[in-house]
Amino acid sequence: MSYLLLTLLLLPLVGSGLVFAWKNPASKFLALGSAFAQMFLTFYLLSGFDFRPTVDGVLQYEINYPWSNYIKSTLHFGIDGMSMLMLLLTNILSPLIILSSFNEKPGYRNSFYGLILLMQFGLIGLFTSLDGLLFYVFWEITLIPIWLIAGIWGQEDKKVQFTTRFFVFTFVGSLFMLVGLIYLYTHSASFAVTDLYNADLTTSAQTVIFWFIFFAFAVKLPIFPFHSWQADTYAYSPTQGSMLLSGIMLKMAVYGLLRYLLPITPEAVLGVSGKIVLVLAIIGVVHGAVIAIIQNDSKRIIAYSSLSHVGLITAGIMASAIVTMRGTLSIQGGEGAMVQAFAHGINVVGLFYCADILYKRFKTRDIRQMGGLAKVAPKFAVLFLIIVLGSIALPLTNGFVGEFILIKSIFEYNVSAAVVAGTTMIFSAVYLFRFYGKAMFGPGDEQILSSTGDISAIEFTVLASLVVFVIVLGIFPQPIIDMVSSPLRFIYTSMAN
Repeated sequence: MSYLLLTLLLLPLVGSGLVFAWKNPASKFLALGSAFAQMFLTFYLLSGFDFRPTVDGVLQYEINYPWSNYIKSTLHFGIDGMSMLMLLLTNILSPLIILSSFNEKPGYRNSFYGLILLMQFGLIGLFTSLDGLLFYVFWEITLIPIWLIAGIWGQEDKKVQFTTRFFVFTFVGSLFMLVGLIYLYTHSASFAVTDLYNADLTTSAQTVIFWFIFFAFAVKLPIFPFHSWQADTYAYSPTQGSMLLSGIMLKMAVYGLLRYLLPITPEAVLGVSGKIVLVLAIIGVVHGAVIAIIQNDSKRIIAYSSLSHVGLITAGIMASAIVTMRGTLSIQGGEGAMVQAFAHGINVVGLFYCADILYKRFKTRDIRQMGGLAKVAPKFAVLFLIIVLGSIALPLTNGFVGEFILIKSIFEYNVSAAVVAGTTMIFSAVYLFRFYGKAMFGPGDEQILSSTGDISAIEFTVLASLVVFVIVLGIFPQPIIDMVSSPLRFIYTSMAN
């Protein structure tokens, strides 16, 4: 089945090349077709995927080809449950993100869509990489297209300033990760992920590697205090850039924490380093939520909301890791993190698209200048509300199960920490209902409302597709948990050993 994985890897790269070469307005349809082909291929791979718990660490699709014997690195790609979930997220959202741009006037050029497909290629490569050096290469590949998308097609005059700051933050973090990987390689048989797990490292060496690699992940997530680039970049990027950054790209760091950092540096996790990260993550939960409450810019509300939710994901991962290293195997934090990463991707893309729809109607991102849209756009009001409910983790929506598991995993570590982290569920209801209430039920401008209709067919298709996942995954979350439990058990067991 390696040819299917190879096709999955190369199809977006080929599609990107064709879109770049075809300088025609119709190139957006070629890009959309390529993205949908990726989505259908991913579902085909999923149809042959064994959801049952199997032998720990089993790969159901794999490519392993020698790359460089000199540096002992291989072109090693594989799909297990964690990879499959991230591939699903990437390849479900990519065509919807492309489709969401079809109403833009003037329309985007072929290079815009070529960059989205190039980023899709980088994401797929990263989520299937089983070699440390290969992981770094794809980590870097994803940076260039998103920087160009945000810098060229972003909004307002300061877009270059803010996107350059994002590039510098991310690039510097990547260099730290490279140094950490090279230092790790000197203590390992090769860059293969299983060899990295078994590297001969002292506790002090693990601590050094932990912080070098974690810095790259902390910037990408981001967590407090490495988040200063986030709100501005999200605000000034085009909507599709914000979707890519928040919906998929930050999941690279969540995946990297679980796949690489925890099993490579378990002693550092058990020591002071792990506790520092957990505290920073919980600070981010509260800090992001409080800042979101006082924001009036719709995109900044979503940006700080994302900071808060990602803080909870990171705290849950670290809490389970520490409990495991203390002698009690606990994979709940990892399971909750993966479930919530998928749910957050769906929800945050929906929120950014709703913010874009509101901006096109009211010509402002200030929620105080909006209002009354529910009476002229009832379909939009219903779809927007369902996405908001998913984001605040209402039971029977996709956000509930992940947040519940994460808070439970933190509770296993420390009750007080769980209480503080759990405030995210209260705070998120405050700022998102405030956002929704002002936009949908505020007084509004009758002149604007009289010339505004309900959402278009494209807008309805994108939002309705996302709403399906909000509802279905809220009612049937167990398949995702079953999908990721076996590789997570392998990872957490590797830490304990």
